[in-house]
Amino acid sequence: MLTRWLWPLDLPMLVKLASAALLLVASQYHLWSRLSSGSVFDPEMPRAVVIAFNWAFGAILLLAVFQLLLDLGTLVVAAVQRSRVSIPDTARYAIAGVASVLAAIGVWNALRVPPIKDVEIAVPGLPRAFDGYRLIQLTDLHLSRLYPASWASAVVEQTNAAGADLIVVTGDFIDGSVANRRADIAPLAGLRAPDGVYAIPGNHEYFFSYDDWMRHLASLEFRMLPNAHAVLTRGDGRLVLAGVTDLSAPSVGRPGPDVAAALAGAPAGVPILLLDHQPKTARGNAARGVAVQLSGHTHGGMIRGLDRVVARANDGFVSGMYPVGAMTLYVNNGTALWPGFALRLGVPSELTRITLRTR
Repeated sequence: MLTRWLWPLDLPMLVKLASAALLLVASQYHLWSRLSSGSVFDPEMPRAVVIAFNWAFGAILLLAVFQLLLDLGTLVVAAVQRSRVSIPDTARYAIAGVASVLAAIGVWNALRVPPIKDVEIAVPGLPRAFDGYRLIQLTDLHLSRLYPASWASAVVEQTNAAGADLIVVTGDFIDGSVANRRADIAPLAGLRAPDGVYAIPGNHEYFFSYDDWMRHLASLEFRMLPNAHAVLTRGDGRLVLAGVTDLSAPSVGRPGPDVAAALAGAPAGVPILLLDHQPKTARGNAARGVAVQLSGHTHGGMIRGLDRVVARANDGFVSGMYPVGAMTLYVNNGTALWPGFALRLGVPSELTRITLRTR
C-alpha cells in the first residue's frame, strides 16, 4: 500500500516518510499486543489506545481494498482507451477519507451495547408448558481492555431487563488471564434469570488457562456445561439443556466436544437444546437428535462481504437461523468482538432473546 497509495502522492519526502512510519506502526497492532501481554489475543494497553489501533488497522485494511479496486478500475480504463491512465491525488485522498470514516463507523458499531434482538424458534416435540419460553443468548463477550467492566455492567443491566426465563452464554467470555480480567468480568455475577445462568467455554477460554477460568466462572454462579446437561422443568414438561466443550480443546490436551457424553443419562423423548460455541458441528449434532443448537464464534463475519469468507470456514454457517435436517441452528453474531479486529459494517452485534414455540 505504501508504493501504490502513499508514494505517488505529491507530498514532501519528509511527510511521506513520517506517514509511512505511522502506517507501519499501526499495521503492526498485533505485534504490539503480543509485546504488551504475551498474547496476540490480549492487548493490555489503555482502552483509548486499543480503540485507536482498531480504527487505524481497520482503515489500513479498507484502504488497501479500495486501492486495489482503484488500480483494477484504472487498468480497465487503460485497456479500453489503449493509453496510459494516471490516478489523480484527489482519488487517492478520497479513498483514504472513505476508509477512515468507514473504520470509525465500524469501531463504533463494535463497541456499542447491542439492543435486544427477538428471535422465535419452533421446536419439534416441545411440551406445551414451554411454549413461549424465553431465553437470552450472550456469546463472544471478549471482555478485555476494549470491553471493560463498565461495558459488561451495561450488558448485564440490559439482559436482566429483558425478562427471560433463562440466560445462556455460548463461549468466549474473555481475552486475558483471570488476574487481568477479574474486575472486567465481575459484573457478570449480576446476571439473573428464574431458571439460572448456564454457559459453555469458547475457544478463547483455552488460550488463557482453561482450568483457572472454569473455576472462576463457577465462582460467579455460572452453571458450566462442558460435555454435560441439565433438565429444565415446567409442570410435567421437560427440556434438556446440554453443552459441549470447544473444538480447540484437544490442542491443549483437554476433552473435545462430545455430544454423547453431554447427553448421557438425559431423559429419552425430551427435546434437546444444545450450546455449542462453533456452528461447524451442526450436521453431526442434528444427526444425534438435537432439536436446537445455539452457537456463536463467527461474529457474523463482522463485515458484509467478509461474512462469505467466514461462512466457508464454518461449513457454510455464519449468521442467523439455519434448518439442519430436523434441527434448527441459530448462529449469533456475537455480543462483542475480539479486540484484535473490532469492526462491524453491515453485521450488527446481538443481545438475543429467543422464544421457543411448539411446532
